[in-house]
Amino acid sequence: MTNGEALDIMRGAIVVVMKIGGPILLLSMVVGVFISIIQAATQIHEQTITFVPKILILVVVCLICGPWMLETLQDFLYEVFKLMI
Repeated sequence: MTNGEALDIMRGAIVVVMKIGGPILLLSMVVGVFISIIQAATQIHEQTITFVPKILILVVVCLICGPWMLETLQDFLYEVFKLMI
């Protein structure tokens, strides 16, 4: 394996991680900002209020996007295993 091939695998791994983690992180950030705006408007500054909506959103996103995430990861691993042969 050359350095170029190793870099291609690492680049592909970073892209897959961003594809898989992106929707979860993006929605968690949006919910966090929304809850922060509500907390600022109502002057309720409780840290634990943001956790429950974020966890619920995380569960919903994993249920909806879970099969797609698994398929993306499997496709990447199949490509890596084909390069090993």
